[in-house]
Amino acid sequence: MLLGISLVALFLVNISLGSVSIPLKEVFNSLIGKGASKSAWEYIIINYRLPKALTAIIVGIGLSISGLLMQTLFRNPLAGPSVLGLSSGASLMVAIVILGAGIVPAVGTFFSSSYGLVLASTFGSLLVLLAVLLVAQRLKDTMAILIVGLMFGSFAGAIVGVLSYFSNAEQLQKYTFWALGSLGNLSWENISILWGASLLGLAIAVTCIKPLNAMLLGERYAKSLGINFSQTRFIIILATSIITGCITAFTGPISFIGIAVPHIVKLLFKTSSHLVLFWATLLAGAAIMLICDTVTQWPGSSFVLPINGITSIIGAPIVIWLLFRKKKGVFS
Repeated sequence: MLLGISLVALFLVNISLGSVSIPLKEVFNSLIGKGASKSAWEYIIINYRLPKALTAIIVGIGLSISGLLMQTLFRNPLAGPSVLGLSSGASLMVAIVILGAGIVPAVGTFFSSSYGLVLASTFGSLLVLLAVLLVAQRLKDTMAILIVGLMFGSFAGAIVGVLSYFSNAEQLQKYTFWALGSLGNLSWENISILWGASLLGLAIAVTCIKPLNAMLLGERYAKSLGINFSQTRFIIILATSIITGCITAFTGPISFIGIAVPHIVKLLFKTSSHLVLFWATLLAGAAIMLICDTVTQWPGSSFVLPINGITSIIGAPIVIWLLFRKKKGVFS
């Protein structure tokens, strides 16, 4: 309940603060349809602040839940949404479009539209998803899938490095800006697609809540309870892939949230029950992402900080502080 109330409060504060401060009462009136007292405020809220806040919420929810699923599946506290290599696949395709334009001009021309980077990122994530699902069907060892995902990431990183070597300063700057992540500049159509795909992935993930508790104790224990481990693993990978691939396509690779939020929730709630962890992680992820987004649009200033840097700067000290406060069972 406290997380839910905090989320609503942070949502309103996020829309209120920025280069132009808007009173909370005006924000509330605008959101319920009464309209703000100033037309400029109404325009800022509806066209800029509200889309960005909604994007922050779904990104926080999606990455946090994906991190929880991956950490439980692989029983690894360092696992996150990127371990399957989806973010790396998306980054590789975007790098080919941006950095490879100088080598193969036709590539840059083909993806020069406003949806170019989104299409490239989606295509890259989809290719890696198909490869991971194929590997999951062939390999029975869950840890082998983790290793394959990490190898995809290393391979993609190497290709990006080679492309960077042959790119000019302008291309490198453009790719760096994309890699830093951004929650803004999304149209209502983009947000509808992002929310639709992410909610589909979350709906698939909800079906795995009960099996996740058994999977904490290992594959053999889960099978002894009558759980179809291979099918559950496939569903978890599919849900995570849909969520992570879509979010990366529209906002870029955003780090830290997927790894840290599940640990923050476990440390606060002191439970391993996914019936609690799932919904708490969902709310906490959205709330923390709103906090990070509020910091990026530093109140009273005209510049916007990169979201990828803020998530780690704010989140890492919080996790370290919580770990020091916890006396035992750091990752229990």
